[in-house]
Amino acid sequence: MAQVHYGRGYVYSIQYHIVWCTKYRHKILSDKIEQTLVELLYKISTENGFVIQEINGDLDHIHLLIECNPQHYIPDIIKALKGVSARLLFKQYPELKKQLWGGHLWNPSYFVATVSDNTEEQIRNYINSQKER
Repeated sequence: MAQVHYGRGYVYSIQYHIVWCTKYRHKILSDKIEQTLVELLYKISTENGFVIQEINGDLDHIHLLIECNPQHYIPDIIKALKGVSARLLFKQYPELKKQLWGGHLWNPSYFVATVSDNTEEQIRNYINSQKER
């Protein structure tokens, strides 16, 4: 269950489910590479001020559940995760570049969906309870 966080003048609970694939769906994320990728993604998230709550993948894609604050802009989060991870993976595993014909590691597109454990009724109750405070 997502935690409610407090900022200066606002309360929030923001989570996103993010998925992206390798270029041409090449099955190149072997156990060793995936382990390195996971470590890199956690490091990138820490450096950029958001939290990866869950992470999982397969040979050709990665799933993330992230939690962030309202100041985070999804395209910037994706750019940091995909761009930095690709650069560092290519540096650590130069053979990846050969497998991808010297191209890009990640497909340029991605999937993102908001995640909420709040129902419409809970949200309506929260909004209506604000006058009681």
